[in-house]
Amino acid sequence: MSASRPPSTINLSVARLRAGGHAPRIAVLLGSGWGPFAARVQDAVTLTYAELPAFPAPAVGGHAGRVLLGRIGPHEVAVLAGRAHAYETGAPDGMTGAIRTLAALGVQVLVQTNAAGSLDPAMPAGTPMLVSDHLNLPQRSPLAGPAGPAGDDRFVSMVDAYCPRLRAQARALAARAEVPLAEGVYAWVLGPQFETPAEIRMLRALGAQAVGMSTVPETILARHAGLRVLALSLVTNMAAGLSDEALSHAHTLSAAAAAGARAADLLQAIVAGLEV
Repeated sequence: MSASRPPSTINLSVARLRAGGHAPRIAVLLGSGWGPFAARVQDAVTLTYAELPAFPAPAVGGHAGRVLLGRIGPHEVAVLAGRAHAYETGAPDGMTGAIRTLAALGVQVLVQTNAAGSLDPAMPAGTPMLVSDHLNLPQRSPLAGPAGPAGDDRFVSMVDAYCPRLRAQARALAARAEVPLAEGVYAWVLGPQFETPAEIRMLRALGAQAVGMSTVPETILARHAGLRVLALSLVTNMAAGLSDEALSHAHTLSAAAAAGARAADLLQAIVAGLEV
């Protein structure tokens, strides 16, 4: 008799998450500045990414590398504190196992968050921005490569990548919470260096309102897995050439921390009020 096929890393990760006793339909991926939201999870069960073989090992400050299973308002949630960035390895597929694990777990909605630079003088540091669409500037995809066992299903439509219904709910919930919420296009750049003033002028000409180094690969993965996506950026700085401030990762983390509690309040109100 031939040996049985060993469980995949995704199956093992799903089993370990299910052992936490929750059945989340919403997952929240926390970027820099959004960490205080994790403390809002009720009845939380915590696992580290190291316990989940399909998950990455984050190596960037501000990304804890743990999953919290619990509740936000009426919803069971899985909160991911930390992500892998393409600039860590040069490849955009670092979150593939994590996103596919969430889909196999039964998650239907992925709420993404990130820290971003503003290209709009009307969006200063501390402003939350609802992502309406994105620009994939590196033109890199986590779906690139050979077709999977299910066939060549990599040609995913990115029309309404950020669910219009969820965005409408987020706008209404932010208004109910009396929190001003900007909305705009997020430009993904590979990093890790910050952009030049000339690049910022280009991005503004292309129609972007914010720029950052994450989110787009996870959105592509989520749409491929059939998840609906909602995304929020927290503005931490004006982009290069739009102010005299010196840009650095430490500055990003400091500015994100200063606005973190307010961002967590908004995120809690939105997640609790979503109609999934």
